[in-house]
Amino acid sequence: MQSTISQTGWIATCPKGMELLLADELCAMGAKALKQTVAAVNFEADLEVAYTACLWSRLANRILLPLHSFKLHSADDLHQQCGEIAWEKHLTAEQSIAVDFIGTSRHVDNSMYGAQLIKDGVVDRIRRIEGGRPNVDTKAPDIRIQARQHKGQVTICLDISGESLHRRGYRTGQGSAPLKENLAAALLLRAGWPAIAKQGAALIDPMCGSATLLIEAAMMAADIAPRLSRQHFGFSHWLQHDKALWESVASRAQARRTAGLEALDLDIRGYDANPRVLEVSRLNIENAGLDEHIRIAHKPLDQFGKATAETGLLITNPPYGARLGEMDQLIPLYQKLGAVLQKNFKGWRAAIFTGNLDLARQLDLSPTKQYSLFNGTIPCKLLVFDNMQSKSAQIAERLSKPAPLQPLTEEAQMVLNRLQKNHRRLNSWRKKSGVSCYRLYDADIPEYAVAIDIYEQSVHVQEYAAPSTITEKIAKQRFETVKQVVKAYAKNLEGKIYYKERRRQKGDTQYQRISQGSSETIEAREGTARFEINLSDYLDTGLFLDHRPLRCMLGELAQGKSFLNLFCYTAAASVQAALAGADSSLSIDMSNTYLDWAQRNFSLNGIDASKHSLLRADCLKWLDSDSQTFDVIFLDPPTFSNSKKMDSSLDIQRDHPELIRKSMAKLNPDGKLIFSNNFRKFKMDELIARQFDCENMTPQTLDMDFERNPRIHNVWLITKRSSFGA
Repeated sequence: MQSTISQTGWIATCPKGMELLLADELCAMGAKALKQTVAAVNFEADLEVAYTACLWSRLANRILLPLHSFKLHSADDLHQQCGEIAWEKHLTAEQSIAVDFIGTSRHVDNSMYGAQLIKDGVVDRIRRIEGGRPNVDTKAPDIRIQARQHKGQVTICLDISGESLHRRGYRTGQGSAPLKENLAAALLLRAGWPAIAKQGAALIDPMCGSATLLIEAAMMAADIAPRLSRQHFGFSHWLQHDKALWESVASRAQARRTAGLEALDLDIRGYDANPRVLEVSRLNIENAGLDEHIRIAHKPLDQFGKATAETGLLITNPPYGARLGEMDQLIPLYQKLGAVLQKNFKGWRAAIFTGNLDLARQLDLSPTKQYSLFNGTIPCKLLVFDNMQSKSAQIAERLSKPAPLQPLTEEAQMVLNRLQKNHRRLNSWRKKSGVSCYRLYDADIPEYAVAIDIYEQSVHVQEYAAPSTITEKIAKQRFETVKQVVKAYAKNLEGKIYYKERRRQKGDTQYQRISQGSSETIEAREGTARFEINLSDYLDTGLFLDHRPLRCMLGELAQGKSFLNLFCYTAAASVQAALAGADSSLSIDMSNTYLDWAQRNFSLNGIDASKHSLLRADCLKWLDSDSQTFDVIFLDPPTFSNSKKMDSSLDIQRDHPELIRKSMAKLNPDGKLIFSNNFRKFKMDELIARQFDCENMTPQTLDMDFERNPRIHNVWLITKRSSFGA
């Protein structure tokens, strides 16, 4: 039977942290309407694109064809709903099947039980129509079925990939801690290897293990489809398999491989200190058909000399100590790797993948970029280095630079004096509280209307728009003075300085990038929490500093309770709630940019995604449609929004009564609503104040760095009264 599938919906699964890369990859293959979710990308495509993804995707685990989706009200629904799918269009009674069931709920809390019910539904349907039944073969089935259960919704899919796509078929042996092939591909993509390879530069892995990084790098450079040698896919015995279409896709890939190998002329090398591991890597390279293009040799790190090429990529996955006591043994290894890079690889790029940032600091290098990924269940970082000068040398060089030759003007000295005064005033508080991100200056001198924030060792300067009474020339002169002052103040800080002009944003413009260059992110600390801070791309950095005490308060309130975060932004409050021991949380925002950011914050803190969820939705619509209730709710809407994604505009002064009432309807009887906004002229609605217990908690939510600006936000604690007007 030839497939009748044209444009339809598909799901590509992948490890957490690779969703954006996978979406870009699928888009390049011709996929449309891409939507990222946790560990998966939904997309629309025809069968040819799905075949292409099975053959060419370097990042996906599986390609799934959704057949039916339904709300699960009882375990019996699995068998009944599954029996309504036209399985006779996909398989016959003579074929074998296997069922994978992912996710649990109160109705089906065992994946084996869920798989059994799905299997029975398939078998009963085929038996009713054909008089026979397919057998179950969990190891090598003709047809693989996957059921995915999430938040009470079950989606039943046909798995057209078969064996997980991360398996390329070349690895018959492996080292003690091998990277999965699709993770290795993700590391190479994040490190920029495709662009480096096009320039003809070299690649080296000094601790190559089973050679996975080397093989994936060579396959990328030679334009080789990663599963070209695979004989069997999940669609091979599918009744709608279009054999002619598949052979066309495979034939084109074979031609590209032949041409790519003929043109491949790169220096790709791997080394390892363990000669027995090199035997494994040699066999893997031969299986991949790349033994003429990849060279490996026995060489410990301390024997590395000057790089054989002027430019290239050194990429490696050093051990990072899974057990207690191993870290001390690995410190010399990382120190040695850092020394090799500093001495012999100037002009190169280095990419180090590790699950231990304390060990990574032993490299004595400053990363240009950092990416969060998972190696199995272990949260890891890919650290990319473009500057091979030691961090300690950079600091010493910076400190040794002479003071500016041009003296500060009287006005500039006045502003600098204020910055230094504020620094002294906040110093004792910062040391005692452990605060590393704080506001240093907020238009203290009205003529110099900027906000200056310190993020770890970097400085973030936001220029407020000048009033109409100030000419553009004067505003520009004043901002140039601020730049001169900040440069003088920050001369001993290790980080960079970022300048932004801040204006009132409308609609989607508040989510848009203001920088089109490379993203520059750092990791910021707040108590035990870690947050990704983007200092270059957007007006906001990802963390509202004035909410610092409020996030701490929310964490205390949410211990052992359910927590709802409306208009969650990058979900910093949800992170603090989860780390403080919240039983569960739901964070809602309608911006994909912010939700992706929130997911990275969750990953950075090792937060359990099964208990703490992110949802893309219009909060106003969601409040009307969902029936869930919560113990603690954080309502922090924008002052004004007329986003095209919303049916109507939002004005916080006008609309806060309705927002509060709808939020209170989601609150459990003894629950607490924390309502926050940034409208400086905000007044609480009198009817709301009579209907509920409303306590203005703004003074308790201002740390020392915001005491001079008490109108930075308004915070209210709102609880239910026993009766209206009581």
